[in-house]
Amino acid sequence: MKQTVQTIQAKKQRGEKITMLTCYDYTTAKLMDAAGLDMLLVGDSLGNVILGYEDTVSVTMEDMLHHAKAVARGAKENAMVVVDMPFLSYQTSVYDAVVNAGRLMKEGRAGAVKLEGGAVVCDQIRAIVQASIPVVAHLGMTPQSVNTMGGFKVQGKTADAAKKLLADAKAVEEAGAFVLVLECVPAKLAAWISGKLTIPTIGIGAGAGCDGQVLVYQDMLGMFSDYQPKFVRHFADVGSVMRDAFAQYQEAVHDGSFPAKEHEFAISDEIMAQLEQEEK
Repeated sequence: MKQTVQTIQAKKQRGEKITMLTCYDYTTAKLMDAAGLDMLLVGDSLGNVILGYEDTVSVTMEDMLHHAKAVARGAKENAMVVVDMPFLSYQTSVYDAVVNAGRLMKEGRAGAVKLEGGAVVCDQIRAIVQASIPVVAHLGMTPQSVNTMGGFKVQGKTADAAKKLLADAKAVEEAGAFVLVLECVPAKLAAWISGKLTIPTIGIGAGAGCDGQVLVYQDMLGMFSDYQPKFVRHFADVGSVMRDAFAQYQEAVHDGSFPAKEHEFAISDEIMAQLEQEEK
């Protein structure tokens, strides 16, 4: 059954964990959808793992639309597709936020949009929700704010910071967000905040007390080696398998063992003889 706002929220009420992974292409979306994942996030993390940027700030609306369309085509049966609103697509004004969220829904075929920030973006959240577009909020370590945060750091470690995180969480819930992502938040704090909200929380580096979990799929498959966050678990070493396969392919082409007879298409010797004769 295709996941909706209602089915996702019902999982929290039943105490059932929510599963989300990032996704950026059609082929991977089909595999994840078939595996039964609840939500696929077309994250602006594509800037790092797909486009090779040092951060997510450089990602554009066109980038997000391109990848959102591909993922939406692949996730037809089960998963809800959530698409990140890139840097400066919503911070500039409420009008810009609604227009760009609308583009992600109409052109990108998103099921929901995600944006970073707390009370400061609640006007945008309200307006987007009023336009009948579901919103996922994102608090804690918000990558688009890396330049003001001074790097990728755990958030909410002091009493004041923890209180602000809770206040922001309640604010985005009140504004209409139906899910909240908590990134790089101490586990006990994330669990405490989750218990204070009626909407589900999805953690990334926020412990097991959240209502669900999300990871960048290249991280959990060992495909991205630029850096490995502490919160990542390798569920398979696909990166090593891919490197070995690429090396074997190179060797097989060099030594002539690929392509072999079974990989070739046949043509009759008579036709080849005729072609040779005509060329003389």
